[in-house]
Amino acid sequence: MSDAIPMTVREAGKKGGDIVKQKYGPDYYRTIGTKGGKVVSEERGPEFYAAIGKKGGSIVKERHGLEHYSAIGRKGGETVKKKYGPDYYARIGKKGGASPKRREAGP
Repeated sequence: MSDAIPMTVREAGKKGGDIVKQKYGPDYYRTIGTKGGKVVSEERGPEFYAAIGKKGGSIVKERHGLEHYSAIGRKGGETVKKKYGPDYYARIGKKGGASPKRREAGP
């Protein structure tokens, strides 16, 4: 009989993931994720990602409410402001205003 302490599936998965990360480096996961994403996109098309995104968004809205989106948007905006400075939004707004306008597709 083994004297080993039982490990949960979660603990075993983390242990295995840490070993892979140590062996191949953290970029390994980005590489395999990108490859997998491309394969899924080619097999199922962009509609698949739209559908799962909509499903996930609905679940988040049910769990956290609409206020959650305002909070994370504000948090993201503050992070961008800290990173690029308080006049960042004014600068990109001017760039956007100066770009040529696209024509809307007509009937």
